[in-house]
Amino acid sequence: MIRDITLGQFYPAKSPIHALDPRVKLAATLVYIVMLFLVTGAWGYVFVIACLAAVIKASRVPPSFMFRGLKSVLFIILFTMVINMFFTAGGQTLFALGPVRLTSVGLITAVKMVTRLILLISGTSVLTLTTSPIQLTDGIEFALKPFKRFGVPSHEIAMMMTIALRFVPTLLEETDKIMKAQMARGADFETGSLVKRAKSLIPLLVPLFVSAFRRADELAMAMEARCYRGDVNRTRMKQMTLERRDFLAVGVIALFIAGICAIEFVQLRM
Repeated sequence: MIRDITLGQFYPAKSPIHALDPRVKLAATLVYIVMLFLVTGAWGYVFVIACLAAVIKASRVPPSFMFRGLKSVLFIILFTMVINMFFTAGGQTLFALGPVRLTSVGLITAVKMVTRLILLISGTSVLTLTTSPIQLTDGIEFALKPFKRFGVPSHEIAMMMTIALRFVPTLLEETDKIMKAQMARGADFETGSLVKRAKSLIPLLVPLFVSAFRRADELAMAMEARCYRGDVNRTRMKQMTLERRDFLAVGVIALFIAGICAIEFVQLRM
């Protein structure tokens, strides 16, 4: 389960998606999230799935690796499905057991919510899997730059967000090592009730927090040793510039928005 979490990981490859400017990918991800929540009909979801499949194909990231992150949130997906299936009223009753009822509206809502969750997680994973931490920092800093005139430390916020994403895989690897060490000493994390397994994870917290604070202290010392002072007089070896492929990507984003709007308009008129 620990190894199935792909949040914060970067998959190095030579692809058109990797080569895009991080600002374009951030804007595309934001547009994707907004348009995904505007989709209401089946044809809209089919269109989004087709577009996402094309992007994953172009990114050259193995689909098995990309969708592996869904295993870690499988419980949340199933919980969301059950809640929407049995606690959404309306439509024809398909199944009833005492106060628990499964209606046609609840079933349709559950399918939509699960599909939306899967598309949301898979789509946003493309951003971190195809963007290096340094590029992601520069892109987030550029997005927060307008707020700098109001005293918002855009560079520091971008740096913190990127470091947090960067150290997710490191902390997961550390957790896996601690679990294996305790299992070698007789600890049991896989049998028993859900409450018992949750309690067995408590001894992991102390060494994990100690390791996290130690890594944070080492990182701070390394940054100070390199005279890091935030955004003060900071220069970049590689400047972000929009190229022809980035403008083509913006055009594709515009077509994606137009396609969603057209599909929803047609479904509204039907």
